[in-house]
Amino acid sequence: MEFFSTVNGLPVHISDSKKGERVLVLLHGYLETLYIWEEFSSLFSNDFRIISIDLPGHGLSPTAPVNTMELCAKTLNSVLDKLKIDKALLVGHSMGGYVAIEALKQNPERYSGLVLMHSTPFADLPERSDERKREISLIRQNKLTSLVKLSVPKMFANQNVARMEEKILEIIEICEVHDPEGIAASVEGMMLRVDNTSFLNSCDTPILVICGKHDNYITVEACDKMRVSLPKADFVVLENSGHCSFLEEPKLSAQAISLFYSKQIIN
Repeated sequence: MEFFSTVNGLPVHISDSKKGERVLVLLHGYLETLYIWEEFSSLFSNDFRIISIDLPGHGLSPTAPVNTMELCAKTLNSVLDKLKIDKALLVGHSMGGYVAIEALKQNPERYSGLVLMHSTPFADLPERSDERKREISLIRQNKLTSLVKLSVPKMFANQNVARMEEKILEIIEICEVHDPEGIAASVEGMMLRVDNTSFLNSCDTPILVICGKHDNYITVEACDKMRVSLPKADFVVLENSGHCSFLEEPKLSAQAISLFYSKQIIN
């Protein structure tokens, strides 16, 4: 079921299956929308109530002047307040992972676990910040479409691009609904995020990190660095995935999340 709810002055686009005892919150990544989860959501049992939103500046949700990760997290937590969700497993893909960490910071009692899917707790390195500044410049030169056509195929392992061609074209087409200023505001928000390694190591919330062996954005080396930096976290590395394992190896990704959820219930 899709609907809008105004939280903190923003009419947020929400999807909520409304059924299921276990609550799973799915946060999309940069240049994506809540529709990215449609096929993946169907892999979970009917025990799961699945909630997703268009993050501010993406899809059908309007933008703030700067979509900081803290603002996006506050938006999510306000949505869950309205939906009267007391406990949920939180899954964030890429940028959605940055937002998920901030949501956990703001309301640690709400989340039974955190899944970082092709995402990291690290702040941008200077060279990455420079790349983001160039992205903002291109977007404000009305080149968002060109940027999308270059960026989206790189989200998939090189060997999966041909197989995933239809999905890649679908993501590119959906990107036409984005407000370019909203995307630029989201890029700026990602640039401003802090390093959250210490926070994740100090909190009691169980963490699962899902990486792809062929990720063009978060390399195997970056995943190894996370493994060292987050010694308490569980790690799953999917052998045939790039940056979008929930599309490239959906069954294995869903199994990893379901097992992680079950582990929290047992403990």
